[in-house]
Amino acid sequence: MANFKLYFPLKGIHKGLTTENQPSFTSPEMNNVRPTDVLDERVRGGQRPGLKKWGDGSQIGALEQPVVAMCIVSSVV
Repeated sequence: MANFKLYFPLKGIHKGLTTENQPSFTSPEMNNVRPTDVLDERVRGGQRPGLKKWGDGSQIGALEQPVVAMCIVSSVV
């Protein structure tokens, strides 16, 4: 097994090249991440927080928050 170092893509998304030709510290695809961890205040990658709380805190499906769509996702491995 080969030894290699894996670095977090601190420079963000770069979709201009193939995966093999990516610039250093970039990624072709990222979702809900940011380079700084909020809890430890370290540069190591962390989850992006939500933007704001949805609704007023009452029950989902109430008159002011109707359920507009539902779906089922399944996977076959």
